[in-house]
Amino acid sequence: MLRHGIVTSIIIGVLWAMVVATTVAVVFSFTTGDSARPALVGCLVFGLIAGLVTLFVSGRLLVFSILLVLAFVSMYLGLSPVQLAQNASHGQIIATGLLLGLAMAFPLEYMLRQVTPVALTRHIFEESVIRFLLGFGYVFFTAIVLVPFYVMVMTSLKSQQVLLKNPLDFSIDFSRGTAVFNSYIELFSQFNFGQYLWNSFYISVLTVFITLLFSVPGAYAVARLNFRGRAAFSRSILLIYMVPLIVLALPIYIVFSITGLRNTIPGLILIYPVTTIPVALYMLQGYFRGLPEEVEEAGLMDGLTRLKVIWQITLPLALPAIVSVSLYIFMIAWNEFLLAFMLLDDPSKFTLTRGVSMLNTSEIPRQHLMAGSVIATIPIMALFLGLERFMTRGLTAGSVKG
Repeated sequence: MLRHGIVTSIIIGVLWAMVVATTVAVVFSFTTGDSARPALVGCLVFGLIAGLVTLFVSGRLLVFSILLVLAFVSMYLGLSPVQLAQNASHGQIIATGLLLGLAMAFPLEYMLRQVTPVALTRHIFEESVIRFLLGFGYVFFTAIVLVPFYVMVMTSLKSQQVLLKNPLDFSIDFSRGTAVFNSYIELFSQFNFGQYLWNSFYISVLTVFITLLFSVPGAYAVARLNFRGRAAFSRSILLIYMVPLIVLALPIYIVFSITGLRNTIPGLILIYPVTTIPVALYMLQGYFRGLPEEVEEAGLMDGLTRLKVIWQITLPLALPAIVSVSLYIFMIAWNEFLLAFMLLDDPSKFTLTRGVSMLNTSEIPRQHLMAGSVIATIPIMALFLGLERFMTRGLTAGSVKG
């Protein structure tokens, strides 16, 4: 029964209407600050009609036009999948109806592309279900990623009065002009966030450099050279990385206090590579094993020493993996909090994460904490997006030998 075209279209239409209504309601509430919620009856009626229209009407443009008209009509008849506040303006109603029509028409036409009003084959039925699940997955995981970031950014642009009046209003009053950036300006002028940014940057860069200095030759030795204990060393690398840092926190604190390294930048630069070298060794040795040994043997036969083979042949071939490992290590050092919180007391030496934690007090406005979180997130996000292709290539290059 479920594999009949009409039943499948109705079920998928209703389910997708619920997904769209929830998404549109959240978007409306976050952008306007007014209340909006999905309506079950409206979702059932709108989804049923949308599923049948998509099934029986041919032509993408015609389907889109009908669903768009249906969305606008439902908004004014009280049967909309999204219930807006009573004081919603006509512009808000029109925008909501347009968003509903767009979000229903094109995805639903794609999901029901091969569905016909007869009994469906198992292949067509499963493909339509998979397409619905794919669309739901895109919406769900996008919301998981974007909603917290959106709330963080919008809160950072608020004034203290607006936050106290309505903490759940995530719209922006652009009439304030540049005053919306007051939280960011105050962080740099009053809370020394420029110094925190610089501290985190050069500590992370030095951590990457020191980690590669030890992990590249170490990973190459494990992957290429024969020596006693190589297998045990190779297996123990990941075990060392799996030891929780919190277990080592107290011994590190005691040793650093005795040696005078606590509350110093060199102390962080010394301890950060200890936490990153094992994972870098583990990642790089898999890549080095995937490189063809014949290339290095040809270099040795041409008279190159082992060091020259590594420098002139192996490292250029391993550049994607080295870039990806460098990015990963930089992210670990940039986002590290436990050691910085435990070892640093002098505000002039704080890293960015340590500085953000300092804002989490009742005396400092909440928008300053959100602004600090945005400042800590944006650089590493931009770096990741800019070098993501290198990271993907480097992490997968060593998965196949040869």
